[in-house]
Formats: sequence, structure tokens, C-alpha cells
Amino acid sequence: MSAPAALRVSAAGLEFQNPILLAAGTAGYGHELAGVMDLAGVGGLVTKAVSRVPRQGAPAPRVAEFDGGMINAVGLANPGVDEVCRTHLPWLATAIPATRKLVNVVGFVVDEFADVVSRLEASPHAARAIDGYELNVSCPNTKAGGMEFGADDAALAAVVAGARAATRRPLFVKLSPTLGDIARTARVAVDAGADGITVVNTIPGLVIDVEARRPVLGFGTGGVSGSAILPVGVLAAWKVTRALPGVPVIGLGGVRTAADALQYVLAGASLVGMGTAALRDPRRPARVVRDLGRWCAAHGVASLASIRGTLEWPPA
Repeated sequence: MSAPAALRVSAAGLEFQNPILLAAGTAGYGHELAGVMDLAGVGGLVTKAVSRVPRQGAPAPRVAEFDGGMINAVGLANPGVDEVCRTHLPWLATAIPATRKLVNVVGFVVDEFADVVSRLEASPHAARAIDGYELNVSCPNTKAGGMEFGADDAALAAVVAGARAATRRPLFVKLSPTLGDIARTARVAVDAGADGITVVNTIPGLVIDVEARRPVLGFGTGGVSGSAILPVGVLAAWKVTRALPGVPVIGLGGVRTAADALQYVLAGASLVGMGTAALRDPRRPARVVRDLGRWCAAHGVASLASIRGTLEWPPA
């Protein structure tokens, strides 16, 4: 069933059938969830991370739930760009034509991002398999002693500029909620060539097994996601869209319902990602799309774009 026309979204030169995206790392490269989730019914899919070389990732256990959501330390495990080009892009090129595909790219030194994007662009399947990229700049810059790229303006600008030179497709830059001034960092990314911003990535956290007196994750610390971080993501989306009007934002973090997604839209986001909730219930994204359509019909909203960024705060 196609989504209502009211849910169609235009962002970074791309047309999305609805604003709901599957967040990076939660839907693999798409085919892993074929037959489990209605991939054709969401607006887009952000793939699992792709790095220059294969990564084994963090030790098990990698994921654990707690009352407020989920904590994970997957360690950016992925088969590497060459294997992604060989085995995953052919499927993405043909299986879900109406669903937009953004490839999440990671690197550990500045030039890795551009190298990965260049190799993906060189694939004969790129034209149909890739609509754009999401640069994960929350990963550590090993040449800067483990500092996140997003925490250093010069490194961030170099990463984005390198990727921009490697592709004409849209670039979204995914930022950490721990940044001191996330709107200012978003501006650095846009000035360097980014077309859009994704906010937010997971929040660093620690969950302890009190009986074993050990962390529940094999790595120890991890990234917190789920309903607990919804207000954090909504605030970040509001800050970025207020500072950068006209720049499309993917709001991400804590979305379980249509009302959650609408909070992001009212705060200014063009698109809304779902991750933890979709992992728990693969049918939930389709329900959120359905309920967004019903909400628009009930409130006489002909287009979500008409209410984007209409949060009435702060007072004049």
C-alpha cells in the first residue's frame, strides 16, 4: 500500500515517499530484513556502516536492553567496502526501488571517508543502489588520539570536503549529542559541503550487571538508544534547523510512535529515523507511517512540509 501524498518529503534533492527511515546499523544492508519488515513501505534505509577494510567489531555481548532503551557496542563491524560492493549493492540496486538508500560511511583517519565513497561510486550498481551517503563522524580519529572527527572543526571539514569531492550524491553528516554546540558543528559540516545533518547518534553510557558486578556489554561502555533519548534528539534537531534554515535534517533517537515522529517534524526535521523500536518490532515502522497518514487526515494537514518547524517556542 502506498503512503498518502501528505507524507511525501523532498530533502537534499531527493524525493521520499514518506519521512520514515531505518537508522544505520539496525537494518543491515536491507536484504537481511527482506521478508521480515516492509522495506518497500518506508521512506528510506540507511545501511550498516561501511569502512575501508573489514572490521570484526567489539566482543560479545554487543547489545543489551534496559528499562529506558538499549545499549550497544557493535564496534562498527562490517565486511569492508569491497565486499559491500560485491554482495550488497546488487541487491540494493533492484529490490526496493521506491525506497531511498543512504550508505553509512565510517573512517578512522580523514582520507578513509573519501576513499570509501570513491570505491562505492565506482561500483556498476551505484546509480541504482545509492541515493546518498551518511558520514558517521562520531567515530574516533586515530591520528588525533581517538578524538571524534565531529569534535574537531578542521578534521570535520576535511572529512566532508573529501567526501564531497568524491561524489555528487547528497551527503548527510551524523553528529554526536555530546558535542558542546551541535548547531555550530553542523554549520562547519554544511560549509564544507554537506547537504544535510543527522541528529543524533547514540549517547555514551554504561549498564552494569549488579550480580556479576560487570558491564552487561563485552566492550564495557556502549551507545544508548531508545525512548530515553527522544528529548535529546528532538532538541538537537530544533537547534540545528533553527541555526541552519533550509538545511534538511534527519531526526533520530527514541522514535516509537507517530507522535514521536511528529515531535521531530515540528522541531524542524525533514526526515525521521527509527532504530531501536524497529529492532524490537519490525512491523512498527509501517504502523508509524500509517498513523502519520491518519494524523494528517484527521488534522487537515495536506503536507507534512506545511507543519515542519512550526514549534511555537520560544515565545516572541
